[in-house]
Amino acid sequence: MSTTTHNALNGDAGSRFFVRKHHPENGTLLGFWLYLMSDCLIFACLFAAYAVLGRNYAGGPTGAELFDLPLVALNTSMLLLSSITYGFAMLESQKNRLGTTMVWLAITGLFGVAFISLELYEFIHLIHEGAGPQRSGFLTSFFALVGTHGLHVTFGIVWLVTLLFQLKRHGLTPENRRRLMCLSMFWHFLDVVWIGVFTFVYLMGVLP
Repeated sequence: MSTTTHNALNGDAGSRFFVRKHHPENGTLLGFWLYLMSDCLIFACLFAAYAVLGRNYAGGPTGAELFDLPLVALNTSMLLLSSITYGFAMLESQKNRLGTTMVWLAITGLFGVAFISLELYEFIHLIHEGAGPQRSGFLTSFFALVGTHGLHVTFGIVWLVTLLFQLKRHGLTPENRRRLMCLSMFWHFLDVVWIGVFTFVYLMGVLP
């Protein structure tokens, strides 16, 4: 073996070592956890704003007059069920069952679309009743908090559809399993945030 070839092989091995050393296997998950922490700060600020402005009605309608709790409860059940079906998808992926994994992911996406549809219906109804975000501080903070959560769910649905195409094309590769795990953390995080919204905004909002 020539000196040039030997050096090239050593250099190639060194490059692979360098990549492994500076790109740890769990680096993606760690980075995603950091992203979720930043999202926690965003929602914490929105909850804080609602806590300050949530009783500033400016002579307009209150939460007790506006909120339709049966509709919100139905919407909440859609999101909670989507979290359960995503859990089933993760269990199927661990058993290397690509078909059933994709089926449960598709069901999760349908529950997510139902959640967004009901939320949009609520927003349109409120605006039609003259209770838009510009009406009072209460409604401004309400639309900001609930709308931001809805945007996150919409992004999650787009991500889920993209992941379905990747699974169909490449199967349960290590990369797709990692993407499944990241989306799982994101989806369950949105579930936890919504429970806070449902309790803090809707349930407490109907109290006198």
